Amino acid sequence: MSGERQNSDSPTVSAATIIAAEQPNQIPPHSQAKCRQKSLQVATGFRVARRDARKPTSSQSTTDAAIAIGYRSLSPKGAPTASNPGAANTPAIRPTAPLHAVSNSRNDSRAIAPAMLGTIRAANGPNVRIRLRYQRGPSMSGADVTPGPRSPGMPEGSGAIDADRPDGDRGGSEGAYESTTMTAYDVDRNRVWHHAPEALPHDGGGISDMAVVALAGAVVLAVWSSSLAIGLVLGAAAVCVLGAAGCRWRPIVVLVVLLVAGGAVRSDHAWNGLAADRLGAYVGWARLVDDPKPFPSSTRVVFDIEGERFELWSRGRAQQQRIDGWRGGDVVAVSGDREPLDTERARRVASQHVVGEFILDWAGDIRDGSPVDRASNQVRSTIERGASWMPVPYGPLFRGLVIGDDRDQPAAMIDRFRASGLSHLTAVSGQNVSFLLAACGPILVRLRPRSRWVVTVALISWFVALTRFEPSILRAGAMAVLSATAYMNGRERSPVRLLSLAVLALVIIDPLLVWSVGFWLSVGATAGVCAVGPVIARRLERIGVLAVPLGITLGAQVGVALPSLLVFGRLPLVSIPANLLAVPVAGAVMLYGMPAALIAGMVPIAAPVVMLPALLGTKWVDAVAVIGARVEPEPPWVWIGWAIVLIALMVIVAVSSRSGKNRGRHDDPSSDR
Repeated sequence: MSGERQNSDSPTVSAATIIAAEQPNQIPPHSQAKCRQKSLQVATGFRVARRDARKPTSSQSTTDAAIAIGYRSLSPKGAPTASNPGAANTPAIRPTAPLHAVSNSRNDSRAIAPAMLGTIRAANGPNVRIRLRYQRGPSMSGADVTPGPRSPGMPEGSGAIDADRPDGDRGGSEGAYESTTMTAYDVDRNRVWHHAPEALPHDGGGISDMAVVALAGAVVLAVWSSSLAIGLVLGAAAVCVLGAAGCRWRPIVVLVVLLVAGGAVRSDHAWNGLAADRLGAYVGWARLVDDPKPFPSSTRVVFDIEGERFELWSRGRAQQQRIDGWRGGDVVAVSGDREPLDTERARRVASQHVVGEFILDWAGDIRDGSPVDRASNQVRSTIERGASWMPVPYGPLFRGLVIGDDRDQPAAMIDRFRASGLSHLTAVSGQNVSFLLAACGPILVRLRPRSRWVVTVALISWFVALTRFEPSILRAGAMAVLSATAYMNGRERSPVRLLSLAVLALVIIDPLLVWSVGFWLSVGATAGVCAVGPVIARRLERIGVLAVPLGITLGAQVGVALPSLLVFGRLPLVSIPANLLAVPVAGAVMLYGMPAALIAGMVPIAAPVVMLPALLGTKWVDAVAVIGARVEPEPPWVWIGWAIVLIALMVIVAVSSRSGKNRGRHDDPSSDR
């Protein structure tokens, strides 16, 4: 009796062991569990186990716990549930059969052709990284195990699994799973069909995301410098960064040097191309590059004449009325003089490839442009007809939200959107592209992968042409094409990586984009949303549902802070609440507005009904801009406000981090974590 009492009081003997010794094939009911206890310690352990089974704590309500419950049908011992609390007293779950195991009947002749390029097939099995991930099992599925002796002919890092050794370098769910796999399938322990390599290759050819970011930064700096010598130095620095990141593959090193040096050469060639080759009188056809841009006292038009771009400033009222009917892509018969630009003006319009000014004498006939230009102009005209039902201030704003057409917006509206930090809503970007693809999603999902990719790229290209190839939409379109390509190939790419690749490709193709303010505002906002926004949102989990939108808004403000301060000299404080209130509604207008405007333009009688939701959303966005412009403080109060926001954010982050550490310290995690 004394020996039995001593064993029951010993902390090294679990309650499940005592019960298993008394009734090996039966778990006692709730009442019997209480009466059979021989010490207060064991009784308390049973009560805690039942409580955790019925009401798990935050640390126990994890994905691994949910996965463990999935083993209930495969394990005779089950898993802790509210209907079976006694299962919580069993030892760690060790399934009798694995959820996934390597098949011994794999044959290339019976391999199933993949449904999507880049996916696995029966002949090659899953990727090493994916295989190891899904063959581990849950983290609570067994005790520690260690790799056993390596048989002859097996590479280092692999070996037999010895489940009898409780302590070792390899343990937890991975070792327990491999042990049960070999036992269930009667596999020789000295023969490992799929051994794990010592170091898994990085997804992406060994180049990390930060290395791609560094490469894009080196190319941008080389393009900005326009110097081959600086480009070679930056290329060597990029090679060193890649080497430090573990990438020493010779073709990649050569490609990095070529990209950086080639960017510098391309930039120098682009700047030399800004000098006009032919000046003087001209009579002939000129193609409009973009829609005419009205200003308070003039209208600006950019012509493409014999492969060179010239800007026209029309200041006469009669001439302005005639020019207002022109559209991008139209071909116009003109007569006038081509003159060079002064140095300051040439730098300001360099990103638009404008080489001179055109002094118009007269304009004659108009011809339609290319088929793409005609299709884009027809869609824009249909949307304009559909939006004409709206009152004057809101129709142009609606067109700006949907397709970035801000030609007819009043100057007061433009000023209040800038003052409230909402001017980005009228510049088409990735949000517009996302909503376009979402609207076409029901059609795209019915296509085969290759056809889906072709249609997706065609849609993106058409939308880029529809919005007149603005720098922001070029960035968004490039990222969307890269994302669609990665999806078709079965590859996952982080947004930061996609952004870096898009910037790298665009500045190589068009080096003058480096001098575009709109391009850097778009890149900065995207980088802030993708890299900074999620980090802030995780730190702000204590504020509930506002954590994600507030984190994204603050991330975007961090991204655009530098270009906004350098170019405009201001960073609106009211942009934080203004974006929280306006962006969701503006997104709904973008998603609903394009199909609604097309229907209203083709069926004018239905315009009042179809366009009413879009009108209400547009009014809401404008009302937020009006209030934001009125309450925006003047310097230095705006900087004091930003300091308060920064201090409050730091306090919230510190409290959140401290709370997370306390939860991790005091909660009762699983024993095998």
